Amino acid sequence: MGAVAALAARPVAVIAGLLGIALVATSWRYGYFGDELYFVAAGHHLDFGYADQPPLVPLLALIADTVAPGSLVALRIPAVVVTVAGVFVAAMIARELGGSRRAQIISAGSYAVAPFLAGGGHLLATSTVDLFLWTLITWLVVRWVRVRDDKLLLWAGVVTAVSLQVKWLIVFFWVVAGVAILIAGPRDLLRSRMLWLGAAITVLTSVPQLLWQAHNGWPQLQMSSVIAADEQASIGGAGGFLLVLALYTGAVGVPLGLYGLVRTFRLPEFRFLGITAVGLIVVFIATGGRPYYAGGILPVLWAFGAVGLDGRRRWLPWVAWPVFAVSIAFVAASLPLRPVDSLRDSNETADFIAFESVGWPQMADEVAAAYRALPGDVRAHTAIVGDTYWSASVMSLYGPERGLPTPYGPNRGYWYFGVPPESAVNVLYIGDNHIDQIRSHFGRVTQVATVDNKLGIHNGYQGAPIYLATKRDRPWSALWPALRNL
Repeated sequence: MGAVAALAARPVAVIAGLLGIALVATSWRYGYFGDELYFVAAGHHLDFGYADQPPLVPLLALIADTVAPGSLVALRIPAVVVTVAGVFVAAMIARELGGSRRAQIISAGSYAVAPFLAGGGHLLATSTVDLFLWTLITWLVVRWVRVRDDKLLLWAGVVTAVSLQVKWLIVFFWVVAGVAILIAGPRDLLRSRMLWLGAAITVLTSVPQLLWQAHNGWPQLQMSSVIAADEQASIGGAGGFLLVLALYTGAVGVPLGLYGLVRTFRLPEFRFLGITAVGLIVVFIATGGRPYYAGGILPVLWAFGAVGLDGRRRWLPWVAWPVFAVSIAFVAASLPLRPVDSLRDSNETADFIAFESVGWPQMADEVAAAYRALPGDVRAHTAIVGDTYWSASVMSLYGPERGLPTPYGPNRGYWYFGVPPESAVNVLYIGDNHIDQIRSHFGRVTQVATVDNKLGIHNGYQGAPIYLATKRDRPWSALWPALRNL
């Protein structure tokens, strides 16, 4: 590669700043996304591990909810920070590859207008944090190839240790990259003591969550089969995976990423990254992973593509500006800019995140009204149970201010947060997921209310039933394990 250029700090800062302003300015809009509610609830049950994730994002949610309780802006600040930081790291990768000022701007801009990165920056999510950490790791690896400073591999190990506290996906990167390096080199990377010291740090820092998983029967591994079944049902096989990944990547990211992939195979010292990218996509398709799982390897491909475009000076601006303009419009459309009422005229598949970010306080109101309507002797022996980790988390956040007791939930990670007391012989059950299990263990199940978001927006819980289940047939110590589901 060519000599390292100076970092195009000012234009990259402008790109990052504009993205950051857009994310902060919309961070208060609509309401909590369902998963964000769960992260807050999980943070208030902080542990070394969970059934469906490591502990870092729940910890961030706990900090935000402690510093500024109920603030969407505070909750989403970590997502904004890592997304903006990713723009700089994307430019730094292009710089390491000898990219000019223009190549760095293209690389940074590609990161900023990729729907799954820019849109993800609106939410506190495991994917938002993890994708940034992947980008940082690939920058450290690319820099190591250029300067051969083994301390960079130690830092890559440290970042990997942090990534494993967010998701376990980074393991796939290192395994596939290790195979790619054995095939194409540089094999001296695998002989570095600093690499293995970083690996040791990663293992040691992961011991607490691994012990938690082992003690609880490795539920996170069980989750992988659940996710694979969901993905097969929703997107089908390889074709659906690639189509959704392309939609996540955007109008700029798809052609630039493909060009960057081709360039990695033409550069012997970086061929392993091309093999890794292809290998990761194949592995995630074969294992039923979600398309965004492969997103972390894309920024480095964009950087290779941007650097390769350095010589195309005449025609590039005529193509780049319109494509970036279209991409910016798509990013703007993905942010919650339009009035909430406008969602009435759309459907959930068009904007899933927006639809599932409204109606939660109204759900809590309906549950509270149904609970207070119960006769006093019944209410005193009734527990509130959500059918999914979302509905249980709604009541965890909004229930206390409505005078409701601690909620429970048998779904996914929420199952581990507590068992209803034995005095609760009745259940006020929110939603109809797994209602047959409730019917089989209670003598009588009657619908007593219906969820209505009062907005006319047909999201997942609009019109959901609220049931009163009475005459429990066995102690909670026996029933709770039977109700557990992922």
